[in-house]
Amino acid sequence: MRENLHRFFRAARGVGVHVSPAESIDAMRAVSQVGFSDRAILRDALLLTLAKSQDEKLALGDCFDLFFSQPEPRQDQPEADDNDNASQDSDQSPSSGSAGESGEEQPPQGLSPLAQMLLSQDRNAIQAAIASASGAASLSDIRYSTQRGIFSSRILDAMGLQRLRDDLDELTTTNPSLAERLRAALDGLREAVRDTVSQGLALYAREEAENLRNEILRNAPLARIERRQVAEMRALIRQIARRLRERYSKPRKRQRRGHLDVRRTLRRNAAWGGVPFLTAWKRKHRDRPKIVALCDVSGSVAQVSDFFLLLIHSLHDVVDDVRSFAFSSHLIEVSEILEKKSPEEAMAEIMSKVGFGSSDYGSSLVDFEHDFMSTLTPQTTVIVLGDARSNNLDPRADILRRISERSKRLVWLNPEGRLAWGFGDSEMPRYATFCTVVRQCATAQQLERAVSDIVATYQ
Repeated sequence: MRENLHRFFRAARGVGVHVSPAESIDAMRAVSQVGFSDRAILRDALLLTLAKSQDEKLALGDCFDLFFSQPEPRQDQPEADDNDNASQDSDQSPSSGSAGESGEEQPPQGLSPLAQMLLSQDRNAIQAAIASASGAASLSDIRYSTQRGIFSSRILDAMGLQRLRDDLDELTTTNPSLAERLRAALDGLREAVRDTVSQGLALYAREEAENLRNEILRNAPLARIERRQVAEMRALIRQIARRLRERYSKPRKRQRRGHLDVRRTLRRNAAWGGVPFLTAWKRKHRDRPKIVALCDVSGSVAQVSDFFLLLIHSLHDVVDDVRSFAFSSHLIEVSEILEKKSPEEAMAEIMSKVGFGSSDYGSSLVDFEHDFMSTLTPQTTVIVLGDARSNNLDPRADILRRISERSKRLVWLNPEGRLAWGFGDSEMPRYATFCTVVRQCATAQQLERAVSDIVATYQ
């Protein structure tokens, strides 16, 4: 039971259902109460303990139905045809084999268990043998379609294919009709094993395929993502945001209490012989973090900014105070839009108001200084995402210098390669003079690392 459940948990993760160790323990406890006999009750128990949303419930239900379905061996010839053939063979060659009272030829003694199982057409026993051999062959480790042949051979070998071949060679000489029946049954077994391997591929290879797609997307330039990949990239950005929340939210909770001060605790409890009735904690003062994000949403970097804004506002559980601004030729605040609307609606509204324009960094910095400079404090980290290309207009680097002086840190994330900085209308070298950190940020992986480093400073 435990091995089957572990394989099911792996299959569930492959379809996108996050199964934590605690949830898997709860599911195993529930299954120990309801058992495996009633599949409907088992299905409900697993869905109740593992699914956290309607989408996960649907995906998990499909995964359950596929996981617990058993491919059946094909039966080529009807039973009546077998009886007719056996009677004809008996009439033509009475000494070739023995017939029972019912007229059906019985498997001779001395055959392997697999041969006797196939000749008797015991489907339940064959399915159980395939399931046992699949476990012995570690079918749950299959990852690629090119491994189908390897795992099919492993399962058949675990079932005793080599001895079955010896039985076929012997029966071909002593009892050709029985050998033909066994050969047909073996063909049906091979097909059932292939179906089992295909089922295993559908169950266990999804996670690997998903990881491979994500790895390709993580390293793909955000500015050149194809339209069909935008939804996948947004899902990947949400996964990155969730991972960052899980990584940094727990340390923040520990920091609220601090670390145990052993010396003060011992001194405070001296009256009780050192028994620590009263505890003392070391608390390190940390400034309340604030992030101000300025995102260039002009035509050249609009798609990168889309993903950046989605990520930065998914981290509200880690950083309490986040304010976001978008600009092309002028700058507006978009915090409320991102917080109150779905990502698709928010991005569409932002782009309709200020996106896809011709970038003017100088004018946008003037707008920020005039309307929002008061939002900056010595605890604020300012993040600028943009290519620093101002169409040969005044870059107003003096305003960026004042922003840097009023804030704790100024971080610039540039989606262009470093070799392009300073060429054409790029003002990156001039802006970099006033930045605490300047990083290339052209892929999802670079974006994750940059935001992770920023958030880590607050832990």
